Amino acid sequence: MGTSEVHIAADRLVKKLEELGIPYAICGALAVNAHGHHRTTDDIDVVLTSDGLEHFKERAIGLGWLDRFTGSRGVKDTERGVPIDFLLTGRLPGDGSDHGVRFPDPADCAIEHQGKRYVALGKLIELKIAAALTRPDRPRDFDDVIQLIRKNALGEHFADALHPYVQPKYRELWGYSRLPTDEF
Repeated sequence: MGTSEVHIAADRLVKKLEELGIPYAICGALAVNAHGHHRTTDDIDVVLTSDGLEHFKERAIGLGWLDRFTGSRGVKDTERGVPIDFLLTGRLPGDGSDHGVRFPDPADCAIEHQGKRYVALGKLIELKIAAALTRPDRPRDFDDVIQLIRKNALGEHFADALHPYVQPKYRELWGYSRLPTDEF
């Protein structure tokens, strides 16, 4: 519905980023929601460049956002208590091992949806798969991909446009997306 504490905090953050002229792309569960699979979350993930993060911190820390700890890439919305994780362009998702998939420049990967900029579907799927392949404690990412495949009626050949590292896993998840869903 867009009225949760997380959504309100995201609205505030987007307004500030746009006011400061900082390119951004919302990632994570909020991007999954924007691409059709609705699920809950308690934080906000946003892709920024290193310069964008530095600029945000110079102009916003103490004015509605606080560093989670000194030197952190994360902040907390002080009005809503929502944690915000900034994912930096060029960094690696998951455990940090270099498999070739990197967080993109938000100016190059974002699509607009309901007044906010989100990581485009293909890039979101790449990031989700890459993170889950290197972090077995993140099975939710694989489920997000399966649900995104279903909600967006993606075909098996969608994998051809993805980074080679994630293509085999995408095809496997696409197969799972074809299975009948359980109804309770």
